[in-house]
Amino acid sequence: MTEADVGTPWTLRMQAGGESDFVAFDPASPGVGSLPSTIVSWSLAPPLLESGEMNAALPYFRNVFDEFRRLGQLFGPSVVAQLCIAATSALRGMAHQAQPAHRDVVLRLASRFAEYTGWMAQEAGSDAASLWWTEQAVQLAADGGDDELAAYALIRRAELALYTGDSVATVQLARRAAQQARSVRIRGLAAQREAQGHALVGDRDACRRALDRGAELTSGVELTSGAALTSGAQLISGAVAPDGAADPVLGSIHLPDLTAFVAGWCMHDLGSPAEAVTLLGDGLDAIPPESRRARARYGARLALALANVGEIEQACAIAELVAAHVALVDSATIRADLLRLSRALNRWPKNPTVRRTLPHLAIGLHTHRTGPGTPA
Repeated sequence: MTEADVGTPWTLRMQAGGESDFVAFDPASPGVGSLPSTIVSWSLAPPLLESGEMNAALPYFRNVFDEFRRLGQLFGPSVVAQLCIAATSALRGMAHQAQPAHRDVVLRLASRFAEYTGWMAQEAGSDAASLWWTEQAVQLAADGGDDELAAYALIRRAELALYTGDSVATVQLARRAAQQARSVRIRGLAAQREAQGHALVGDRDACRRALDRGAELTSGVELTSGAALTSGAQLISGAVAPDGAADPVLGSIHLPDLTAFVAGWCMHDLGSPAEAVTLLGDGLDAIPPESRRARARYGARLALALANVGEIEQACAIAELVAAHVALVDSATIRADLLRLSRALNRWPKNPTVRRTLPHLAIGLHTHRTGPGTPA
């Protein structure tokens, strides 16, 4: 393949009905004042699928979703978001062709791809795109008979508010999610998000009450990276599973103990880093090496707590691991914690370990993004 082949620009326009138009352009043609010339164009129409063909296809899409989620632990949004967008579009088109018995399942699965695209948008530093894709996910899910994703979307919006330091919006949105949600898991996640909002303003009592409520609700339903409500092969077996039982799990599945992680997060924000260290403890070692994004997120919080109790050597060792992972997974949210960690370590400018670590953090904090999606 020549350099020109690698540099050929192309576009793929995806229509709501499943139609798509591919166009490749000549990179050598004039680009100023006129459109580049087209090398090839290609229009695709959605297939007319019979019931049996739909049955055969959907388990593959379900397995693909799980694989994309795993891929999101290894690579950044520039890789994963494109794949998720294409899968969302394909399923949205298939829904137009699906029999009534399968249409809801197709739309709900499309909604999960769209919701994960929204998460990738947040990780890329674009809150506006994250909100837009999350809203698309809510609409697809609602069209598929699932209104629980709407409650989870409020938790996602609360998370966006959390990262901007808006404690009031974080708590309000989390409480709305808890009121609206039917499932114990979503109510538990909402309580945890509410606790994080209270921690932002130092309301220890309200934070602890929310943490206790979240721990009670999520007790026994914590999930690991390999967990799912059903396998892809069970997604379609001639009938739609009741109560959305075949739908992928909403929320984090890569942290072995999400309750301890959130509690540790809150204790640090409440000014109790020693408690945070106790809660986070050895949890980093329990996260599989291939879950880079989860390890970086957990490690950043643990290193920050360690730095604030004066455990500089440990903090720096973990900080270097986090910086290396962030450079690969390209996470705006983890970079926010990495920036706090860098500032905390700067309090020991003469420490040789700190001096060795700070350049690693600078590399982790660097982003090649430009334009309106670039995080401040």
